[in-house]
Order: sequence, then C-alpha cells, then structure tokens
Amino acid sequence: MRLNTKSLTALAVIFLVAVFTGCGGGGGGGSSSSVTGGTGTLSLSLTDASTYDYQAVYVTIERVDVHKGGEEIGTESWETVATPGKTYNLLELVNGALETLGVSELDAGLYTQMRLIIGSVSDGEPNILGEDHPFANYVILRNPPNEIHQLFVPSGMQTGIKLVREFTINENEATELILDFDAARSVVKAGNSGRWLLKPTIKVLGTDTSSSIIRGTVVAVGGAPLEGVLVSAQEYDLAATDAANRVLIEASTVTDQDGRFSIWVQPGYYNVVAYREGYTYASVCGVTTVAGEIEQLDPITLAASNDGTMTGLVTVSVGGSATISFRAAASCSSDQIEVKSISVDNGGTYSQILPAGTYEVVASSEGLTTVAYLGVVVAAGGTKTQDITIMP
Repeated sequence: MRLNTKSLTALAVIFLVAVFTGCGGGGGGGSSSSVTGGTGTLSLSLTDASTYDYQAVYVTIERVDVHKGGEEIGTESWETVATPGKTYNLLELVNGALETLGVSELDAGLYTQMRLIIGSVSDGEPNILGEDHPFANYVILRNPPNEIHQLFVPSGMQTGIKLVREFTINENEATELILDFDAARSVVKAGNSGRWLLKPTIKVLGTDTSSSIIRGTVVAVGGAPLEGVLVSAQEYDLAATDAANRVLIEASTVTDQDGRFSIWVQPGYYNVVAYREGYTYASVCGVTTVAGEIEQLDPITLAASNDGTMTGLVTVSVGGSATISFRAAASCSSDQIEVKSISVDNGGTYSQILPAGTYEVVASSEGLTTVAYLGVVVAAGGTKTQDITIMP
C-alpha cells in the first residue's frame, strides 16, 4: 500500500510541530546578517539511524553553521543557523521522531555545506538513569547494564564536522532538513588507548517530496511484536570495486514496543533487513520507493536462532579505527546483506553474537585498503576467532 504525496508532507509537518510544542529543548538559530536580496527560512532537525547495542548514546550539539557557495575563507564564510547547546540521547530519536535544532532566516541562494560543532559541556537535564550527565558525550551500555563510557572526539573534528550537502534557500519559502546521526557507526569501541571515540557519521535528508518512507512491523513466530529489532534499508552493488561499498546502508532504525518501524530514505531500490540478537535475520528484497510516498511492507517474521560468537583482535596499521561489517546471503535473492556492523579502534578486540551460519567479514578504515574474509563459519554455541588486520 502506498500513501500519496500529501500524506508524506503532512507527516513531516506533524513531526516538526510535535517537536516544537512537546519536546522543548530545541534551541534558537543564529541571526542572519543584513541582506540586500530576498530571504527564506531553514529549519534543522535531528534524528538517528539507531542501534540496540546501548541503552543510551548522549551527544551534545553546541551549534550548526552553514556555508554559502564560493570560496571558504576564514570564519566570515560561515553563518550560524542553530545554537541548541543541548545533550541529546540519540536512541530516543527513532522511527521518524525528530528533535528541532533551530530555525533561521537566511539569504536566498545555494548553500554548499554545513558544519556541526560537538559540545564539551552537557546541559542540565537528567539522563535515563535519573542522574546528571557525567560527560558531554558518552554511552550507557546495555551489557553490562548501566556501564558508562565517555566518548572522546578526535582532535581533527573538534573544529566542526563538515557535512557536504548542497541545498537551496528560496525567497519567502521554508526549507526543512534532517541531520540523520548514525549512532551505530559513530561510536568506536576502545582500542590501545582505552578510550571510546565519537566519530560522527551523519547524513543530511530532506522532508520534501524528494524523500520516501518505508514502514512496517516485525513479529516473532506466532505473531507477537518484537521490540528492539534493527531494521535497515540497504543497497547492493556487486560491481563496486571496494568491497566496503558493495553493501551500503541508506538508513536504519529499531522497532518500538509494538514492533513498528519507519525509515526515511531517498527514492530507490532497497533490501530491507531485520535482525535482533537471539533471532535469525530476515530480508525483504527489491523494495522500491517513490518520491513523496510511503511504502508499507507486510509484517516481517523472525524465528528464534541458535547463536554463536565471532571474536578477534583488530589491527589498523597506521592507527585509527575499523568499521567491521558482518554479511550473509539474503534470504530472498542472490544479493548480499549486512546483518550487523561495529566500529573498533586499533588494538581493540571485538566479540559479536551472530546466528549460526557462514559470513563474509568486511573491514575498512579511511585511506586504507579494505579487507574481506570469506566463508567465516559461526557454529551454534561455539566461538570463532577471526582477527582483522588492515594495511595500506
């Protein structure tokens, strides 16, 4: 079943209004400089491509700047459009939930990039444990429960995370953009340094009719809804020369207590994959989305699984971190799908529970050659050691 363009636009408006009136904590935008031409409005919101690995992922966003077309020369080439100064639990921003970062008036014209500044001082709100934030940026683990790790921002990102995404401000019109913060890929588990890192992975989405929504439910055998299932919209490209790019995650979320999910995507052709620890994974292949429409899927059923564990040491030759993707054959086509991915810093170890089966393990690090380990077998109740080494 598909809903029309008006339904999608109305949904976006409802989300934005709900955030303005209900959540508070949005923060005002920076004032624009005097202009000689027309102006329009930019509205920025935050959402998360979520993960079930943590109880909470807290990130403090100090401000967001935008850059108009032309040469980037000094600080005067950037204009502040949002100053939320707020500590967000990214895992609360799932299934289409949006948190407003700011609204600002801007000169009409083409803007070429954004810059997000991560804060170093938390806000005064309590966390999910009812306690003051111990850090500006941190995770609360699910296992062991309530264990907290500060997230350190690499020095190169402390001046701002640049998001290269063109957008146009039209005179007397409102432009709405969503910063989709991927918590799963942004949190890097500790390596030799002993530090957990925050390396933000963010996509910029629009809420206009160039976007689509995939919606559905996930249930267990027998029909009971499953909460906390990771659901992702994936693209498969067998011709990609870099193995890391053969499976790309467009967007993801986790199901709510009723097993429901909703994912913002660009119009395209996707494999929708559902997985939760303790269950087999399932895939719905060839889901086609159309601009301005909602694609409603039939319920996805997951069966209980016999799990094993894959573990190993991660070595990145020049330091840095590795993104590790655990891939398997789709249940509905010859495509490959990603069941799970994690990020681990150099010298760290990983331990990943997976349904028994055969996997391809693909590990990548920026600027280095991707490695792929084929035919890695995880036996039910067993532990498979697969060390990972990434070289130039």
